[in-house]
Amino acid sequence: MKLLVVGGGGREHTIIKKLKENPEVTEIFALPGNGGIAADATCVDIAASDIDGIRDFAKDNGIDYAVVAPDDPLVLGCVDALEDAGIPCFGPRANAAIIEGSKVFSKELMKKYGIPTARYESFDDMNAALDYASEAPLPTVIKADGLALGKGVIIAQTHEEARQAITDMMQGGKFGHSGDRVVIEEFLEGPEVSVLAFTDGKAMVPMISSMDHKRAHDHDEGLNTGGMGTVAPNPYYTKEIADRCMREIFIPTMNAMNAEGRTFKGCLYFGLMITKDGPKVIEYNCRFGDPETQVVLPLLETDLLTVMRAVTEDRLSDLDVSFSDRHSCCVILASEGYPEHYEKGFPLDIPEDVRDSVYVAGAAIKDGRLVTNGGRVVGCTAVADTLPDAIKGAYEIADKVRFENRYCRRDIGARALAAYKE
Repeated sequence: MKLLVVGGGGREHTIIKKLKENPEVTEIFALPGNGGIAADATCVDIAASDIDGIRDFAKDNGIDYAVVAPDDPLVLGCVDALEDAGIPCFGPRANAAIIEGSKVFSKELMKKYGIPTARYESFDDMNAALDYASEAPLPTVIKADGLALGKGVIIAQTHEEARQAITDMMQGGKFGHSGDRVVIEEFLEGPEVSVLAFTDGKAMVPMISSMDHKRAHDHDEGLNTGGMGTVAPNPYYTKEIADRCMREIFIPTMNAMNAEGRTFKGCLYFGLMITKDGPKVIEYNCRFGDPETQVVLPLLETDLLTVMRAVTEDRLSDLDVSFSDRHSCCVILASEGYPEHYEKGFPLDIPEDVRDSVYVAGAAIKDGRLVTNGGRVVGCTAVADTLPDAIKGAYEIADKVRFENRYCRRDIGARALAAYKE
């Protein structure tokens, strides 16, 4: 089988490595891929947002199956274009991808169908938003309505910070048109949990839970990033909470999307907060999380391509999807200064003995050498029988990967260890 994977980051590299395990796979194309992915797939310089280019390439090259991984092409209708051209695809169509593409849509969906989430109000008038934020309890959460590379959320500690965030989004164009509307919601407290789930609109199969680390620096300080590391499973996500999430959140969300005529097929991401009142939804994503994928897929024991095709063909309930009971940890190596200003173009050395455990997010090939080409450069993942050993192993791998101006958090997994029991 000839496969096509849309995207070019660490998540896509993880998916590609997992797809390669299927003996039916003869070739994988990554559009656009990156310099590190080139070791595992044929990279083609077509942007993930170039929907027509992706469709035409797939048709011209006899692609048998496609995986659309990032949010932008999903919201833009990449799956629609591929499926309409006769190419089976993993991922939601645009009318379902709106669950991530619009915060206002997802919040209104949860309100309508009684899915637990934070109290909120949405605004397309800046003055009304400013008036509301001036009286909102602190801290308060300001969210851009549309996609913003995972950075469109501001937790304001003061009313002045809240007003500034609204002004930056709605008047300053900080996130482009994504900030034309904003959601202002209550601040929830408790452990955060990420749960990815396979769904074909009829069955819902949650994957192993994980814990992301969004802040740039140790002790959860600094700016929000796309993610500095993850562990799985999340020890705060007990069986009791998992059962409750299935009853109150996962199945109701699937049914709600069906009722709205927006059947979701693909990977649905649930960002959850375990509050004193029970689990609540912080956000939905319409795709695999990054870097959650880098710890969840290494624990998947069932063949990934088999699962994806079952989703596409509406037969997920016929499949027994199993995961290892081991633990995993991913440490992100970033460029110093990320997520703001950083330099790139430095030689990137990934020793052969750790290459299978390293997922490349931001790299290019220049003059025949692999060089850094992004803020987040690589994810280093270890799998072990215990969480402490997985964390230790991930840092041992990370310490072997070398490039100038490398930076990583040194406390990935520390919060999880506080709740971990062997």
